[in-house]
Amino acid sequence: MHSFDAKKYLYVLLITSFIFFTAIFFSNYFNDRRLSELRSIADTISVDILSSETQYALFQESSCTDVGTPTLAPQLNELAEKLSYAEGQLGDKNEEVRELKRYYSLLEIKDYLLNKRIAEKCGQAPSYVIYFYSNEGDCPDCEREGYVLTYLREKYPSLKVYSFDYHLDLAALRTLISILKIKNELPSVVIGGQVSYGFKEKEALEAFLPKKLRDEAERTAATSSPDN
Repeated sequence: MHSFDAKKYLYVLLITSFIFFTAIFFSNYFNDRRLSELRSIADTISVDILSSETQYALFQESSCTDVGTPTLAPQLNELAEKLSYAEGQLGDKNEEVRELKRYYSLLEIKDYLLNKRIAEKCGQAPSYVIYFYSNEGDCPDCEREGYVLTYLREKYPSLKVYSFDYHLDLAALRTLISILKIKNELPSVVIGGQVSYGFKEKEALEAFLPKKLRDEAERTAATSSPDN
C-alpha cells in the first residue's frame, strides 16, 4: 500500500515538474522572440530617423511654393504602430520599449521643428497640437484627452498632433518642456502657443485652431455631403 502511494506521489511530482518546466521553456521562448522582434523594430527606427533627418534638410532648402505641406507623418504613423505593438507585447515599463519611445519622441520633435520653421518662413498659421500625457497613473484624464485629440486629427486631416510622455527620460524632451514652460499638470495641450491644462472637450480645443484649418474642414464636409 505504501509502495503504491509512493509511486503515485512520484508520478504526480514528475507530471507537475514536466508542466512547470515546459511552461518556463515556452515563456522564455516567447519572451526571447518578442525581444528579437523589438530589436528588429529598433533597427528599423534607426534607419527611419536617418531618413527623416535627410528629409528635414531637404525641406529647409525648399521654397514656400515647393514645400506644400511638408511632414514626416508617414514615418511617425508607422513608428506609432510599431511602438503600440511593442508596448502591447512587453508593457510600457520595459526599458527597450522606453528606448523605442525615445526614438519616436525625437522624430516627433524633429517634425514639430520642421513645420514650425516652415510656417514662420512662409507666413502660415501653425496647424499643430502638442500634447503632454503621463502613464504613471497620475493623470486620470489623459486617456480621455487622447480620444478627443484623435477625433480632432480625424476631423482635421491637416492637423498634426504631437504626443509626449511628460515623464520620459529624454534630454530633448526636457528642453522642449522647459522652452514651452509646461507645468506638471496633466493633461496639457499647446495650440497656437497657448497652453491649456486639464481635460478639455473637443469644442474648447477647436476654438483655438487656426481659422484656415476650420474653414478647410467645413469645405471638405460640405463637398462630401450626400446633398452635393
